Amino acid sequence: MQKNIRKVLGEFIRTSQLLALLAGALLYACGVGVLVFLGESVDWTVYWFGQAVVTLLQLSSVYLKAYYDLVSESWPRSATDNGRMDDWKPISRNVYLLAAVTTLTMGAMTTFVLYSRGVLQPASLLFLGISWMFAFFYGVPPLRLVYSGYGELISAIFLTTLVPGFGYVLQRGELLPIMGLFNFPLLALFLALTLATSLETYFSEIKAGRQNMMIRLGWQRGMNLHNFLIGLAFLLVGISPLAGLAWSLTWPRLLVLPVGIFQIWQMWQIGNGAKPNWRLLRLTAAASFGLLLYLQVFSLWTG
Repeated sequence: MQKNIRKVLGEFIRTSQLLALLAGALLYACGVGVLVFLGESVDWTVYWFGQAVVTLLQLSSVYLKAYYDLVSESWPRSATDNGRMDDWKPISRNVYLLAAVTTLTMGAMTTFVLYSRGVLQPASLLFLGISWMFAFFYGVPPLRLVYSGYGELISAIFLTTLVPGFGYVLQRGELLPIMGLFNFPLLALFLALTLATSLETYFSEIKAGRQNMMIRLGWQRGMNLHNFLIGLAFLLVGISPLAGLAWSLTWPRLLVLPVGIFQIWQMWQIGNGAKPNWRLLRLTAAASFGLLLYLQVFSLWTG
């Protein structure tokens, strides 16, 4: 029984996607960090309530996806030698439904607290409304965006654009054009990350009848887009001083360029028929995005 509890807990934690939650927290901090860099004060009560809304939206999205995944799939159970069914079975879909309802309810309550404090201006309401639609319809029919071939794009826009934008407008009430100088390179690297990780499961996803961005594009165009996105990301970082961004916010992000070049080289090698090292490719892709995000947040909050 204790072994089964550990398995259930482990599966539930994996479903919760802790690394994605960490990325959401850092991206939210990135949005507020622009405010800090400009020398403006931060309302820390609003900050933490806003962070709670973002995290609860992320959790409700993955729990709803897990629920509908289980609805659409069958989970056979193995029989033991004495004819009884094995004790272990995956988490019931009703548990994920209950978790989704709980997180959605908590998110609504947290949003009401922000509303009662008078900090939800039209801009923040717009960001919050779009974020809610993306999070909800990511895994819920009839849209079920996760398997539409556009799920990676929706996730990228939600995390790298809406989350930091929401963090900023929640504090200030309006958005600055300078936010794009931070968001677009992260958006490009996040899409490159999803393309790199989905290449490994390309044929198995096709057999399962699922659609993702790599399958919709085709593996050749997907690999070319992967390399283009990395080049675009660092090009945008490099020319950002021309748009008025301080050099102190630019040079730390350029330190990640060698990692991006190595990621392009790995994809180029795979395209030329070399044996893939999937683990190294996943690690490099995650490092490109994660390091750029970390250095960006660090520069904003300490600059």
